[in-house]
Amino acid sequence: MTTLSKTNFPTVLRAARVMPILTVRDVSQAVRTAQALAAGGMTVMEITLRTAVAVTAIRAIRDEVPGVLIGAGTLLKRGDFARAEDAGAQFAVSPGLTDELAQDAIQSPLPFLPGVQTAAEVMRAAGYGFRELKFYPARAAGGVDVLVDFSSIFPQVGWCPTGKIGRDDVAGYLALPSVLCCGGSWVAPQDMQARGDWEGITRLAASVKPMLAESGVQVGA
Repeated sequence: MTTLSKTNFPTVLRAARVMPILTVRDVSQAVRTAQALAAGGMTVMEITLRTAVAVTAIRAIRDEVPGVLIGAGTLLKRGDFARAEDAGAQFAVSPGLTDELAQDAIQSPLPFLPGVQTAAEVMRAAGYGFRELKFYPARAAGGVDVLVDFSSIFPQVGWCPTGKIGRDDVAGYLALPSVLCCGGSWVAPQDMQARGDWEGITRLAASVKPMLAESGVQVGA
């Protein structure tokens, strides 16, 4: 299994291309979902810290699905990095960036994807030394057109757009060389999780890279 670090984080994200984002309410269901995604070839995923069981779910997935890389998402405040590390998360994601989060991220061993939406926010994040950024919420913030401009202005940044990105949108984002991966919940829909359609989630996950390749998007590198 890949050992994730701040150095190889962009390479790992680019190899993944699509990162499932899961908001979990049941630990066993979260484990089964992670197993189903991994069986379909998706081994980098984010668990948002929006529910009471999220931390427990991250620990369980680390224990029971050792082949995946798990990020803790929706970090909002001081102490969230410590929670993520204690849970065994291997990277961290936030919807935005505060001074407290930036300071904790610099001190933490976890690679970090802070969220940005405007040029000023990109400049601020870059000023802290962050080079992998989450463009969020991507659709509401202008989508591919904005990232085309940002990629020209900030060539040192690698992007992970998320926020209302569906299956039909992914290839357009990933066609930009600056976009490392796209995050989204569409890879493991809540209704499929609720009815335990693990085979369906595996098929959906397995279909992503062939679909991207047919669209001319580089995959597996």
